[in-house]
Amino acid sequence: MALMLLALLIFGVTYLLIITEWINKMLAAMLGGFAIILTGIVTQDIAFRAIDWNVIFFLIGMMLVISVMRQTGVFMYLAIKIAKKAKGRPLPIMILMYLLTTFISAFMGSVTTIMILVPIVLLVASELKITPVPFITTMIIASNAGGAATMIGDPPNILIGSATDYNFLDFIYNLTPPVLIITLTSVGLIWLLYRGKMRVSNENRARLMGYNDKNLIKNKALLKISLIVLGLMLAAFMLQGVIKIETATIAMTAGLFLLIVSDRHKVEHTLANDIDWATIFFFMGLFMIVESLVETGFINHIATGVMDLTHGEPKTTSMVILWLSGIFSAVIDNVPFVAAMIPVLERLGVLINNPDAMHPIWWSMALGACLGGNGTMIGASANIVAIGIANRNGFHVSFKEYTKIGALFALNAIVVSTFYILIRYY
Repeated sequence: MALMLLALLIFGVTYLLIITEWINKMLAAMLGGFAIILTGIVTQDIAFRAIDWNVIFFLIGMMLVISVMRQTGVFMYLAIKIAKKAKGRPLPIMILMYLLTTFISAFMGSVTTIMILVPIVLLVASELKITPVPFITTMIIASNAGGAATMIGDPPNILIGSATDYNFLDFIYNLTPPVLIITLTSVGLIWLLYRGKMRVSNENRARLMGYNDKNLIKNKALLKISLIVLGLMLAAFMLQGVIKIETATIAMTAGLFLLIVSDRHKVEHTLANDIDWATIFFFMGLFMIVESLVETGFINHIATGVMDLTHGEPKTTSMVILWLSGIFSAVIDNVPFVAAMIPVLERLGVLINNPDAMHPIWWSMALGACLGGNGTMIGASANIVAIGIANRNGFHVSFKEYTKIGALFALNAIVVSTFYILIRYY
């Protein structure tokens, strides 16, 4: 119990430092991560093993892929195309980017999509001379919503699919409908929140509309190779269960290959300027801190309490799991949370002794974990990556600023999911 309280204290202090931004969030996470070792809560070996190296190298690999693709000029090309389609008007651009992010995230994953699309919106905002922060915030929300729709869209769904043997079509059949509804309501929220608040001069709009987008592709040969590699990488992600290769290896292979093809003599420059090391180390510290909550039994204690509260009644359990997952995933990264909850749901399945009754409970956790991650800027991997890209480009997004918007969209998504679960399954 003493170690659990100490772990909670360290987590609370670290979280407070991240919220108040008294120090850099990467520094706060790493200090918290090593504090759990120094205080004896977990050993260094356990803390280091808690780091999900599949996630870490997946991120690095994707950063390498995006770095090479950026050299081709394709992002600027897409940026201008989207802006022209919306006639240079900020709100239509935001809505189009929201819809595009939601769709791509369902098949490429929320983190990958953010890495590809955030640079685009940075370019558009730069040309229109407006802040990109509202665009980035809504794209984070879209990436997590879209990721909830399929088995490969968000890491929690991959874990659930592995634990339950649900296939790709099961996820689409059960999770895509609420995501479509959430997308519609979220577009409505975007219109209510941002209409009339982003103004662009006619001069800036005219300059943007006058761009000759055909000349923006700088290296057509490299673009063709990059698109082929990207296509093969996505195919490998979808066939991961067949080829038995982890996402990190797939992403790193693609990234290293493109690095060789593009300019093998500028590797040091790419590593120094295009890899967001602050975000990478923030993830590492976060994994270590959350592991202390798992090791001391705190997360499992909460989950067991849910079982005692609901007495295994399926409808009540679904609602409790949905909201518990949504709330906890907003403040604790949803990957370790879901990993800790899976054994609890498996035990609950034995208690209920009715496989059909467990289906909505699993879908409730999937929706709660993926959509609740929008609540704060550390709730999901995509959030952290997007904020990191923004910071690296000189645009600061505060914890409070993000949470005011993210929590509203997360609440909307969980409420929609509540009605969906109740109406469809009960």
